[in-house]
Amino acid sequence: MGIVLGAIADDFTGATDLANNLVRSGMRCLQVIGVPQGPLPLEDVDAVVVALKSRSCPVSEAVGDSLAALDWLQGQGARQVFFKYCSTFDSTDAGNIGPVSEALMERLGAAQTVMVPAFPVNGRTVYQGHLFVGDRLLNESGMQHHPLNPMRDADLVRVLSRQASRPVGLAARPVLAQGGEATRRHLEALREQGIGHVICGTLDEQDLEAIAEAVVDLPLVTGGSGLGQALPAQYRRRDWLAEVAEPGRLAPASGSALVLSGSCSRATLGQVARFLERHPGHVLDPLALAEGDDHFQAALAFARQRLAAGGPVLVYASADPERVRAAQAALGTERAGQLVEAALGRLARQLVAEGVGRLVVAGGETSGAVVSALGIRTLRIGDQIDPGVPWTQAPLDDRQAPLSLALKSGNFGGPDFFTRAFEVLP
Repeated sequence: MGIVLGAIADDFTGATDLANNLVRSGMRCLQVIGVPQGPLPLEDVDAVVVALKSRSCPVSEAVGDSLAALDWLQGQGARQVFFKYCSTFDSTDAGNIGPVSEALMERLGAAQTVMVPAFPVNGRTVYQGHLFVGDRLLNESGMQHHPLNPMRDADLVRVLSRQASRPVGLAARPVLAQGGEATRRHLEALREQGIGHVICGTLDEQDLEAIAEAVVDLPLVTGGSGLGQALPAQYRRRDWLAEVAEPGRLAPASGSALVLSGSCSRATLGQVARFLERHPGHVLDPLALAEGDDHFQAALAFARQRLAAGGPVLVYASADPERVRAAQAALGTERAGQLVEAALGRLARQLVAEGVGRLVVAGGETSGAVVSALGIRTLRIGDQIDPGVPWTQAPLDDRQAPLSLALKSGNFGGPDFFTRAFEVLP
């Protein structure tokens, strides 16, 4: 019969974010890291999310990786395909959201798709095509300082038009308020006008439900994880999906607790500060990392000592925008990021081998580096910690028990996330 939903995510935390909402809505979900090289046992899986690292890479690489993921998902019988990107629409004028969407549309023979980044429970809403983070426009939310994809325009119709070749239209909130059937008719009218991409104005969960009802039969949908929360109910109405008890059940956790943070978002900076009020932490400086291995070894020694005392412990490279700019000016943007990611990946690999069994990672690029360093290929998705962030478990060859792992998007989670995460883990 195959899986119901096959998703392609442009970063690792975004993949986990979507998988979390699918599980919360009753789907048994597996996240895979990169495109699998062959079939996987999917007998008890309803949805598979392929996690790529394609958000900030060259457009041609993002398109190629996404099409390879699509081919694999179609081979598993996926009824619908979901291209997942960040709820803050992270991209540049060159891409990658528009080019990847259009490549997937062409491969699937789709004349139209929707763009639904909104995640109202996390404060991401769209009104008249403009993306808000809480009560601030996107370009005033802190995202204008993003080190890789600074977002300086909140008008998503305008943003996407600069990176897409197909015309971009809008399904405004008054249309969605009339329900799923009215939204479907509006999409059809736009399609007849040649509109290939439709930005959907979305203020609340009811809007997401209307969109899900309108698009459940489209071969491709795109957006943030909010839409993923609404789709499973539509699958059940078509008898594609059975009711499952405890779709997010995981094995009991074991091992010491570690937090690794590379995100420089406002939310993560606040979480770092809150954690340091109660627990030890050690900062990684990319300038010091560039001078040699001593700085890394000091961080490793600190973590070992504190973990032996009971933990949890935090190692972080999170810094305010001024410090980030200074490091990038001295080292170059790419090298500064690579130094931090490589160091955090090495720490994860070494400390997990020494007994860390509960690991929280903050930041999409950091999560990608850590997962790659650990050689993780699949993640079983568990219950939610905070909106958009679940616990997951990964089998590792050199561990009898699976590693419990939380991959947190930089913008997600409450102020006490780094401490509360371990308190809610079974």
